[in-house]
Amino acid sequence: MKPTILLIEDNEQNLYLATFLLEQNGFTVVPARSGPEGIELAGRVQPALIILDIQLPQMDGYAVAQGLKQNPVLKDVPIVAVTSYAMVGDRERALEAGCTGYIEKPINPDTFRTQIEMYLKARSAGGETQS
Repeated sequence: MKPTILLIEDNEQNLYLATFLLEQNGFTVVPARSGPEGIELAGRVQPALIILDIQLPQMDGYAVAQGLKQNPVLKDVPIVAVTSYAMVGDRERALEAGCTGYIEKPINPDTFRTQIEMYLKARSAGGETQS
C-alpha cells in the first residue's frame, strides 16, 4: 500500500483532480479545505507527504507551512507547495516558509505522480528535493 498524502486545497476542481491522480496510483488521500483544518489533520494523520495550496482561506499556505513545521511530529514530513503563483521569488518564498518543494499549477497529469514520488523517495533517503 502506498503512503498517505494530506492534500490541503480549497478549490474543488483542483482537489478532485489531484485526489483522482493520486488515488489512481494507489495513494491514500486525506483532504483538507483550509489551513487550520490541514494543520489539525496533519497532527492526527501524520502523513508521509503534504501537498499544500498557497492560496487558501483563513490563512495562506506560507503560514500553514510554518505552522506545520512547528509540530515536532511533522518536522521530517515533506511539504510540497502546489500553486499558480509563478512569479520570480514565489518558489523561494515557499521554501523559506518550510516547503520542501514547489509544483506549478496547472498540474501536469502526466508528470504529477512522478513528482510526488520523487519527494517521497527523497524523504525516505533523508534528503530534500526541489523541482
